[in-house]
Amino acid sequence: MSNLLIIEDDELLRDGLSAQFTQAGHSVTAAADGEAAKALLETHRFDGVVLDLGLPKISGMELLRWVRKRLPALPVLILTARDGVDDRVQGLNAGADDYLTKPFNMAELQARLGALLRRARLPAFGGSLELAGSQTARPLRVDATLPQAWLGDEALELTQREWALLSLLVTHAGRVVSREDVLETWQSEPGEPGALASNALEVYIHRLRRKLVDSGLNIRNVRGLGYMLETGVA
Repeated sequence: MSNLLIIEDDELLRDGLSAQFTQAGHSVTAAADGEAAKALLETHRFDGVVLDLGLPKISGMELLRWVRKRLPALPVLILTARDGVDDRVQGLNAGADDYLTKPFNMAELQARLGALLRRARLPAFGGSLELAGSQTARPLRVDATLPQAWLGDEALELTQREWALLSLLVTHAGRVVSREDVLETWQSEPGEPGALASNALEVYIHRLRRKLVDSGLNIRNVRGLGYMLETGVA
């Protein structure tokens, strides 16, 4: 299931798209204008966007350019009545991942959006990583492009150092991450206020363990080597 944002000022079409994508198993949020859509994008996480260009308040093209600066990896499919070659070229050059004109076939729209969502999950395209400790646990999802992490549908509140540590452990899940690797990563990241105490790493490991308690994942201390994020832990 993906979290989709439908941005369309035509109420009938907006409701129809929402119903079709919901029926297909997606979670759908809808916006009737560019201003409302921008507010949603600033406060919610979405896996994909279906965007009309002829929007009130903030035009679809202006919103698209804003999205590309703020959320460069977010898949955006333009759905519009503007069917000229110049319009398509302008939309794609502005950052759209695909362009479909109205009237359209719903099956084709779903197939095109599905392809974008699948591609966006690949690491080569900057997609997010997802780990689950068990079938009953809440999966951990890390998106380095935002950067942000979620446990199930709940966003994790992480400090800069916690985020850098978690991202490193997730990227190397099942492998040992040395203390030196963590400290080097912290040095390359913007620092948090306050001096770094000698036992700081152990403190941050303890904090992350508490925040991941419902994930079924475990951060194991590999004596003399470092730390390892384990999956499939009962």
